[in-house]
Amino acid sequence: QVQLVESGGGLVQPGGSLRLSCAASGSIIRISTMGWYRQAPGKQRELVGFVTSGGSTSYADYVEGRFTVSRDGAKNTVYLQMNSVRPEDTAVYYCNAFARYYTDSRPKDYWGAGTLVTVSA
Repeated sequence: QVQLVESGGGLVQPGGSLRLSCAASGSIIRISTMGWYRQAPGKQRELVGFVTSGGSTSYADYVEGRFTVSRDGAKNTVYLQMNSVRPEDTAVYYCNAFARYYTDSRPKDYWGAGTLVTVSA
C-alpha cells in the first residue's frame, strides 16, 4: 500500500500564503503523477493541480496563477504553494498519487487523509 501524509494546513487570512506538503511512502515501484485535490462542504472533490514524472504541471482554471505544484522526486514529496488565498479556497485539501505499489499489476490512485485549509479574516 502506498501511504500519503499531508501537512501544512491551517488558518490563514485572505491574501496570505500557505504551503502544503505531502510525502509518499511504501514499496513504490513508480509514481507517475502527484497532485492536489480539494473538497468544500456540500461540494464534489475537484482538482487543484498536479505534476507528472516528467515535470509537466496542470492547474484548474480557478487557480489563476496563484498556486504552484512542485515535486521532489528523490523524496517522493509534492508541495502546494498557495499565494493570494481567498475565502473560497477554504476546503479540505487531499494529496493524490497515481502510482504503482510493488503488489500492483498497474498504477492506481492513492489518496491522503486530507488537511484543512481555512481562509478567514
